[in-house]
Amino acid sequence: MSIPTLPRPGGIPSELETAPDRTPAAGIPTVSGQLGVRRPDVDVVIIGAGPYGLSVAAHLSAAGVSVQVLGRPMSYWRDHMPRGMLLRSSWEASHIADPGRAHTLDAYERQLATAIGRPIPLDRFVDYGLWFAGRLVPGIDTSMATRVERDGLGFRVVLENGDALQAGRVVVATGLDGFAHIPVVFASISPEQVIHASDLVDPNRLSGRQVAVIGGGQSALETAALIHEAGAAVRVLTRASRLRWLRRSQRLHGQQGLARRLLYPPTDVGPPGLNQIVARPPLWRQLPGPLGARVAYRCIRPAGAGWLVERLAGVPLETGRTVESAEERPDGLRLVLEDGSHLDVEHVVLATGYRVDVGRLPFLGPELLSRLRRPTGYPHLRGGFESSVPGLHFVGAASALSWGPVMRFVSGTTFTARALTEAVIRSGIPAAR
Repeated sequence: MSIPTLPRPGGIPSELETAPDRTPAAGIPTVSGQLGVRRPDVDVVIIGAGPYGLSVAAHLSAAGVSVQVLGRPMSYWRDHMPRGMLLRSSWEASHIADPGRAHTLDAYERQLATAIGRPIPLDRFVDYGLWFAGRLVPGIDTSMATRVERDGLGFRVVLENGDALQAGRVVVATGLDGFAHIPVVFASISPEQVIHASDLVDPNRLSGRQVAVIGGGQSALETAALIHEAGAAVRVLTRASRLRWLRRSQRLHGQQGLARRLLYPPTDVGPPGLNQIVARPPLWRQLPGPLGARVAYRCIRPAGAGWLVERLAGVPLETGRTVESAEERPDGLRLVLEDGSHLDVEHVVLATGYRVDVGRLPFLGPELLSRLRRPTGYPHLRGGFESSVPGLHFVGAASALSWGPVMRFVSGTTFTARALTEAVIRSGIPAAR
């Protein structure tokens, strides 16, 4: 499948090419021609075309490595984020990294010839990703990978149409797709009544309804604001004892000069001080396990952007609340809370986060999974984001346990793409043994 030409705001045409280039790059080591062993069609296959997949592809291609990206560009952002959403990340932390540092949001804004809002609207960020892909990652194949298998010294990647690619290495860049967390209490409830926030693309579908939003982080609070503004009667329930608002950091982000640069590195993940540690993944990686985990949690604990406070002025925000049970009723749901009281609503929106478990990725077969070290669901990754299966790499959210919390954000593309590319060039292709 090829990518259709899409209209761009401001008259910017889509430049996504439709014919994938699967020619191995000159000078890059491939399978050495042993009898019965097929040379790779491409040096590296990247599964996923979000910010991480696009950034890694751009860096590898610039280094002379032949790459094939599989997937619809920015599909998770388009298909699993609510319309009207604004990015909490700062402008500086929202650039998709490219090797020449020339395809930033600033460059896109200049090309667009129209100012982009701050905070960044979701639709503009999606379009920025498509613009980035069109200029730096030609030949994206929108086919889905259905199976990745070891094959000789590399990998065989089977596509949904039955075609297969031989690759020296595979990079998994599927982000949070498939990892939405549904608490046990809601597991048996109809998805028409219990909706994970990642499936609520159109907040207007809940207009005029009675809705409970479960959670206390940015996703919960912004989703509640969007549903409220769409005309629903909303209340937020969170088990936390209080809600945290990022008011002070919002004010500091508005400043310029040395103080701003010292307080907030470009990655912009975590409070001042700790953000300097997680901005340097090799440094964070040196922390003892328990300390590293505490630092990571402190940097990403649930909190809402200060600009949401006013938008939630008319929404009840109830802290210290836990849903003990949920019962489907003819007119909706009855939620029984921790104090024995109950709440009747028509819908529940779960902003309960994600649980990364790469064993749930449908394209990883039993043989690969049996060799993949993943004690907590996250893959154990060494240098170059390489897993315990040589030549199989994971980037983005799946790499956060090994390389720190910045990997959950777009700003992590800078370190990831450079580190992975350097490792591939240094180690050669293929890596599977």
